[in-house]
Amino acid sequence: MGEINKQLKVGKAVDRSLAYEPSEQEQMLDVINQMEQGILVWSPDGVCVLHNDRIFEVLELGPRDLQVGMTRETFLSITVAQGVITAERKAEVLELFKTGQPFHFDRDMPSGKVISSFARPLRHDGYVVTFTDVTQFRRDAADLADAKQQAEIAESKAKSMLAKEQAWRAEAKLLADLDEWLQSCKTLSELFDVVAKFMTSMLPETQGELYIYSNSRDVLDGACAWGGGQAHDHIAPDSCWALRRGRGYRFDARGISFRCGHVNDHPTTGDVEDAMCIPIVAHGDTVGLLHVTYPLGTDAQVAKDGYDFALQCGEHISLAIANVKLRDELHDQSTRDPLTRLYNRRYFLEAMRAEHATAARKDQRFAVLSFDADKFKAFNDNHGHDAGDMVLRAIGDRMHELFQHGETPCRFGGEEFSVLLPCADADIAMGVAEVLRAGIEDTRIRYGAEELPRVTISIGVAVYPDHGNLPQDLLNAADRALYVAKAAGRNCVRLVGRGA
Repeated sequence: MGEINKQLKVGKAVDRSLAYEPSEQEQMLDVINQMEQGILVWSPDGVCVLHNDRIFEVLELGPRDLQVGMTRETFLSITVAQGVITAERKAEVLELFKTGQPFHFDRDMPSGKVISSFARPLRHDGYVVTFTDVTQFRRDAADLADAKQQAEIAESKAKSMLAKEQAWRAEAKLLADLDEWLQSCKTLSELFDVVAKFMTSMLPETQGELYIYSNSRDVLDGACAWGGGQAHDHIAPDSCWALRRGRGYRFDARGISFRCGHVNDHPTTGDVEDAMCIPIVAHGDTVGLLHVTYPLGTDAQVAKDGYDFALQCGEHISLAIANVKLRDELHDQSTRDPLTRLYNRRYFLEAMRAEHATAARKDQRFAVLSFDADKFKAFNDNHGHDAGDMVLRAIGDRMHELFQHGETPCRFGGEEFSVLLPCADADIAMGVAEVLRAGIEDTRIRYGAEELPRVTISIGVAVYPDHGNLPQDLLNAADRALYVAKAAGRNCVRLVGRGA
């Protein structure tokens, strides 16, 4: 009894390890349970991993005489105890299994039945054994041949099911690995690199591209490619049937289907039999497109299976993009001024502390510009706060245009602004400040049908370490220089200690 209970536990563990998808398991079990033969599958280490219900009737077994998880040694010992085979025959059979070759033997049952047993090795080791009642077939060679054919079909089905299980497990592992890496990405650039590398492994026979909608939403920009594919710089949304229909689309040249315009226009993907386009949807919003193509001559079923797998990949990529975009939005909201889209005071101070640490370590300089709009309070009083906001946005727009190379432009609050200039000495900082001053002065701002009066700024400049060894000291120094610029008549630039 203890040995039987032990085998029950082993059988349950093996059953869990197989982890077949319910639909496939039910379909396969239904098939083999319809067979006249008893069917038994042994694992490479001699453990029962699968059998049908018919085997109990064919071999005249009780429910505990054979169970999933039972070893071959135990099963044959039970057979010896029942008087079906001898101990010597058991030893011979065990040796035959070790050869890895197909073999055949008969069982003479106590009831008088003759059971023909065929054992054939599986491709990935292990054996499938079929047990056929040939009491009548021994007298009818034609029926025996038919039984062999049915056994071969059962063997093929078992191999097919095991092969599908292995393929499913491999796909599940790849998807799990992909998901882990995608969820670790902090930026879209990192995410695109991960997608390109994983798609090469997940769909090795394909080439493809990932496209992401531009900020303007009028085109999709090429983000990454794999397998020799080459992404367009841009594609139009209406050139893709999947985007126009709002769901995945598979082009199959063997049937009635239509090529997407972006496929026809692409020199590396125009001549294909199978192509698929999968919208990338994040939180209900279509953010991109996954495009996959198979080479000419690809089996139709292979392409169909690839399409199903690519749909799963698209779901994982969609979720990851949504997470990165949400992270970016939250970070943007916490570090940007909502009116001008410049960095806010908190971010600027953090950036300044980081730049100070770098400059101190590498013995470098950096500069701080501090400025505000001249006579802004009077401007607000005369033209209203809405017009004042237009001015602040215009200043922010000009700063975005000028500072795109590692500088940190910031709205400190109200009409006060600052700029952090890495690796800048006094001459460089003064030159940049003058360009900024002139750029703001030349800016024309319209408020409705009215052109607002020209806006000017006064700028104070401080340089590390000449005007302060600590970030706050530099900010204070730049503010003092700003007051000097105001006193000098406004619309000018002043360096700490110069021009006072």
